[in-house]
Amino acid sequence: MITNDHTYYLRKAIEVSEQARSAGNTPFGAVLVDAVGNIVLEQGNIEITTANCTGHAETSLMEAASNMFSKSFLWECTLYTSVEPCAMCAGAIYWGNVGRVVYGISEKKLAELTGDSDVNPTLDLPCTDVFARGNKAIKVIGPFPEVEAEVVAVHLGYW
Repeated sequence: MITNDHTYYLRKAIEVSEQARSAGNTPFGAVLVDAVGNIVLEQGNIEITTANCTGHAETSLMEAASNMFSKSFLWECTLYTSVEPCAMCAGAIYWGNVGRVVYGISEKKLAELTGDSDVNPTLDLPCTDVFARGNKAIKVIGPFPEVEAEVVAVHLGYW
């Protein structure tokens, strides 16, 4: 289904986060949507270990997308993610050249859910602040109160 409704794609990212959790990984998900509304890639968090701390959904998606698509194609894409990208993921999005990010809940809301969990030490650093330090006008839209309960539900009992 191709649509302009952000909540449609955010719910797809939430489904991916549910799949990640079901696979034993942290509950985060992202989907990459091309300029005409096709989902071209989806990614949940992968196992994060002491040897691999970069298995976040957005960073993993950007690694795959950078190998599959040109930077000009990616600039026209939108990355939808269940939770606002952390600083690492925002960097991957920036370097990967995606032009728009849409997220369900903020990093601040995530910190409320995770508390002081050492599995997901959040940074109080909005992705807009990371992008503002660069020279690209990456558009950021979020959070979306209409999907907050759905995003939060995937995290309940995990942390």
